[in-house]
This record gives sequence, C-alpha cells and structure tokens, in this order.
Amino acid sequence: MIAKSDMPSINEKTAEGIKPEGIPYRVLVVDDSMFIAKQLGQIFTSEGFEVAATAADGAQGVERYKELHPNVDLVTMDITMPVMDGVSALEKILEFDKDACVIMVSALGKEDVVKKSLLMGAKSYIVKPLDRKKVLERVVSVLKK
Repeated sequence: MIAKSDMPSINEKTAEGIKPEGIPYRVLVVDDSMFIAKQLGQIFTSEGFEVAATAADGAQGVERYKELHPNVDLVTMDITMPVMDGVSALEKILEFDKDACVIMVSALGKEDVVKKSLLMGAKSYIVKPLDRKKVLERVVSVLKK
C-alpha cells in the first residue's frame, strides 16, 4: 500500500497567511456587519491567518488595535460604521502607530472616501461584495511588501 508520504504533491503550497518564520499573520477585522466580519474571518482562517480579534465599530477597532499592538499584522477596516467611521478610526490608529497596516473595506460608490483613506496612509482597499481571491491578493500584496 502506498502512503501519502510516498507521493510528492505537485499542488502543495504554503498557506498565504503564514509568515516566512512559520507563524500566522494576525488580523484585526473591524466591521459592523457580522456577516462581512464572519466572511473575512473564514477567508483568512482558510489560508492560515489568525483572526486576533474583531470589532463592530471604529472606536472598538482603535481600542482593540491598542490592546493587541504590536501583535497585529493587519487591520481590515470597514468605512461606514456607527459610533466612529473607518476613516476616523484609520486616523486614530495611524496617530498611535504610523506603521500600522490597514486595508479599507468599502461598498461600491465610495471611491472618494477610499482615495482619502489611501492618501492618509491606508495600504490598500477591498470592495464589497467580497471576492475571496481578490481579498487574498490585496492582503498578501500588502503584507509581502
């Protein structure tokens, strides 16, 4: 009988969410939609990322970031949220840590706000509805810079 270890796999690849040193990238997901937060979480965990925490609004996101710092590699930040919007939260996180890696998550039609976020220091953006492949492409391109 042939064991799996006897057969080299041509499809084996390292999960995108694993750092070169073999530990997972840690992500903070900030979104007021439980559905979107869960969807992002599933996309991340399927590729080996660790979802360090989630937050339901910008104010919570800033607090979670400060609690987790420096053990968070990436923040996905929704733009439209109650209490504190994503652009304000981005500003507060960057005041706290100028090297924070934040990717904005936006519905279509918010191009002007996305542009403002990028000028402020966001590293990239993801458009809703979420596409697994595009989410991973954006996240990986930002983390591997």
